[in-house]
Amino acid sequence: MEIFNSYTAIITISIIVIMSYFFNIISKKTNIPSVLLLILSGVLIKLGLNYFQIPTGEVLFQILEILGIVGLIMIVLEASLDLELTWEKWPLIWKSFAVAFLALLVCSFIISYLLQMLIGVSFITGLLYAIPLAIMSSAIVIPSVGELTDEKKEFMVYESTFSDILGIMYFYFLTGNINNDNVNSVVWDVFSNIFITIVLSVIISYALVLIFQKVQTQVKLFLLIAVLLLLYSIGKQFHLSSLLIILIFGLVLNNHKIFFRGKLRKLLHTPSLGSILRNFHLVTLESAFVVRTFFFVIFGITIDLNSLLNLNVLLISACIIVVILGIRGLALWVFKGKNLMPEILIAPRGLITILLFFDIPLEFQSDNFNSGILLYTILITSVVMAISLISTGKHIEPVDAVKMAYWKEVDKQIESIPEQDKNKSVEKKKEEAENDNLEQDIKANE
Repeated sequence: MEIFNSYTAIITISIIVIMSYFFNIISKKTNIPSVLLLILSGVLIKLGLNYFQIPTGEVLFQILEILGIVGLIMIVLEASLDLELTWEKWPLIWKSFAVAFLALLVCSFIISYLLQMLIGVSFITGLLYAIPLAIMSSAIVIPSVGELTDEKKEFMVYESTFSDILGIMYFYFLTGNINNDNVNSVVWDVFSNIFITIVLSVIISYALVLIFQKVQTQVKLFLLIAVLLLLYSIGKQFHLSSLLIILIFGLVLNNHKIFFRGKLRKLLHTPSLGSILRNFHLVTLESAFVVRTFFFVIFGITIDLNSLLNLNVLLISACIIVVILGIRGLALWVFKGKNLMPEILIAPRGLITILLFFDIPLEFQSDNFNSGILLYTILITSVVMAISLISTGKHIEPVDAVKMAYWKEVDKQIESIPEQDKNKSVEKKKEEAENDNLEQDIKANE
């Protein structure tokens, strides 16, 4: 009987998706990142393939790259659809950007010097390997921080998204200008690229929102996704920062009341746009889940387990992780101040790290760099994040904070009451509040 055929492939794919669903449940219960469980599943599948002597070939690496690109787009789109732009959140946005930028830049340079000293590569080659290692993975962060407080969760979502975008721009700007000795030309290329991409992204986002709100057919969400994938790929062919297109479109769609003001607001059909936003959010969430699942499982299959047996590789990886966490702690301390747990330990490497690692130009790839360094860095940073989240536990708001929030709400209600009714209702409101707080105190003591 043939061991591997179309039906066994469908069975395998279905089982992987079902397992990933249960991994998400386990992750929510234990705070262990589902990514670790997916990679472990890939390793076990590889052992099974080796046992039955089923070759994998180079096709898995090609599938991995395609899944990585699609997964990146879906994850950033999913994240951008959750982000609300308000003046109250502006400090959160710029601080998360500053932390992502500082950590990325400093880590890449220090890791490059480390690789130059420890494995004997040139600084530029080391930098090409260091940039992927310096990028935080939004693919791991976003699904893992749901139990943090809203402020911490939003900060991590913004920071990981900015880290992805800045890291990809940094990497491709370096590879595109690596042989350019003219500093002015490089600076001009960087800023002109960003400016052109932002302008095009805003125009495209406005156009897509206006066009798709008028599409009457039932099948339009995957059409929109196909258009975004097309725009991203075309942008990459012209060496633009295509991820900005995805991010800005998500922000415009989710914050359409901010971007469509004055006469532009008359062009919106709010009921249609609200329906598109809800359904599109669901589609991106489901799609990102499926793509992320198969990306990390296939990555687990492609892992060379022998590379993990090298003690020197482990020591180099440990040095890199110390740099990552040390610089991250410094950046958070500068821009956020106190109360840095567990964010200081949430610095996983993942999808973007793997994707860019496979995209290093052939002429700059070095045999001295062992892929085990990449694997150890991904695994250890994910384990450290898991331990920090488990030790932190679920977010439970203190009783005092609940009391304060309740009293503020009572004050708002009192202020909204007409003057002649205030005296009658104030005593009643406070009596109800005291009874509620008494019940909360009893429950807290229990």
